[in-house]
Parts: sequence; structure tokens; C-alpha cells
Amino acid sequence: MLLKTYELTIKKSKFIGLLYDIKDEDEIKIILEDLKKEHPKARHMPYAYILNNIAKKTDDKEPHNSAGIQIYNQLIYNNLDHHLLVVIRYFGGTKLGASNLLRAYLECAKNTINPQKN
Repeated sequence: MLLKTYELTIKKSKFIGLLYDIKDEDEIKIILEDLKKEHPKARHMPYAYILNNIAKKTDDKEPHNSAGIQIYNQLIYNNLDHHLLVVIRYFGGTKLGASNLLRAYLECAKNTINPQKN
């Protein structure tokens, strides 16, 4: 079940964070397949989940440890078991560089879980 969403744009790249409450790994597969159908033009779809004693993260072709670990760490920091956090990225035409990419995924993951009030 989708709990929260958050959108962030940096240098025309759009990041969409989606937080789900999950019951099992089959549900995760279904969610990811549905998201790929809903967002066929998305360049990357890194995610992380924690389900009991099982945890997984992926950078989905982003530079190593620039996305998945940021997402996973937010799940750990917020004590979120039985949750899947996906960040969908639409490439805006400008390379962000590793440090900006890392910060973008961190900010999107963090604000998807706990939106900051402006």
C-alpha cells in the first residue's frame, strides 16, 4: 500500500519518492513491475526495502553507492520494517555528478518519509 510520495527537481532531473507498506517479497515484485509500466521513460528506479530479516538495495545503474545506500539508510534511520522505498529518476539532460546525485537521492528519500515543511 502506497503511504507517501515526494517530488524533487534538480537541474531538470525529476526525482519521485514513493514509500510503501509491504507484506512480502511477492508484493515488492508486483509494485516494481507496475512502476516500470507507469514510468516507462524513467531512466533509473533505485530502491531499498526491509522485510523482517531481509533487506535489499539497488542503485539501478546509477554510480555505485550513490542511490540505494542512501535510500536504505533512511529506512534504517527511521526504523521502517515492512517498507519499500523507491526513488524514480527522470534524467533532465544534465549530469549531476556523484556528490550531487548522492545528495539528491538522500534528500528525496528523507523527505518522502518525513516531508519538511517550508
